[in-house]
Amino acid sequence: MARTVRVLALRPQCRPERRPRYHVVFPILFFQGDSQVLSVNRLRAQVLIAGWLLVLCAAPSPAATYAIPADGDTIIGDTHYVTARHEDTLLDIGRLHGVGYEEIVAANPGVDPWLPGEGQRVLIPSRYILPDGPRTGVVVSLAEHRLYYYPPVRSGEAPVVKTYPISIGKMDWKTPLGETRIVQKRERPAWYPPESVRREHAAEGRPLPRVVPPGPDNPLGNYAMRLGIPGGAYLIHGTNRPAGVGMQVTHGCIRLFPEDIEELYKLVPVNTQVRMIDQPLKMGWRGDELYMEVHTPLEGTQDPGVHSLTNITRMLVSATQDRSVVIDWAKAEKQFIAATGVPEPVVLHAMTTRVWNDIEAE
Repeated sequence: MARTVRVLALRPQCRPERRPRYHVVFPILFFQGDSQVLSVNRLRAQVLIAGWLLVLCAAPSPAATYAIPADGDTIIGDTHYVTARHEDTLLDIGRLHGVGYEEIVAANPGVDPWLPGEGQRVLIPSRYILPDGPRTGVVVSLAEHRLYYYPPVRSGEAPVVKTYPISIGKMDWKTPLGETRIVQKRERPAWYPPESVRREHAAEGRPLPRVVPPGPDNPLGNYAMRLGIPGGAYLIHGTNRPAGVGMQVTHGCIRLFPEDIEELYKLVPVNTQVRMIDQPLKMGWRGDELYMEVHTPLEGTQDPGVHSLTNITRMLVSATQDRSVVIDWAKAEKQFIAATGVPEPVVLHAMTTRVWNDIEAE
């Protein structure tokens, strides 16, 4: 005897701190048949609904796009907090919000990156000081494990910048500094590992073939853009291991999340300028507030002349020489030592400044 079962419509509401809230009504499903067929159909419906819920509530957010301030300010974005669930890791939370491993770990000192815990507040470090230099093409900021892309400005449109977390070269395989261009683009690329990389893998008991074809075992992912650096070995590419994005782990290439490289690949034409910089200390203005951003130096680049309180002092004095503000030196020193990578204001507020001036007058 035929039976009809109605699966009630569902309205999944994703956690607002993880994704924008969507109201989706699933189609009403009808099943007819004997009990055995009915059980199979019901199971298929449950899998289908669970799949939709997973896509809606766990898909990574698209890359952040920010308007470039027109008044000379250099701060974009802002920070916010989310609440961890018991199954979350900082890597999961970071990817959902467009942030890499080193960024989110540095911004949340004392939080276990693998088990932050149910109810743990996690800071999303999505405030940035734009790097120094021309705001054109691609800028790879090694110290902050982040790539900035400045699309060409069309007539009548305001300039914007897109930014993505990246992995960069590890200590013995540094990503080079300087200017170059994108000279080639490949979708579903094959990987031809250099002999030096093959020797390294062989010594570790993980031999590599001369050619790794496109597919799930290809570390380049689905998209690659070759840089015009002599030798042709340096790429901006995707990955088949997204958990490593945001770390200093590559053989010199620049690695993005799969969803990020797919977007960037479609935006960036061949011959786009690429500038690679190492700027662990940055200063920037938002209105009358001076912000300071401090990153831990990359492995193998600890130059005491750069990462020092003396250099911080010089930069702060230079940044404020044309402004009537007073630096909160205690806060600046604390921020330098913490090196969270999060831009924070370092100017004394007006009331504090008046008290300070009264003390000096006495």
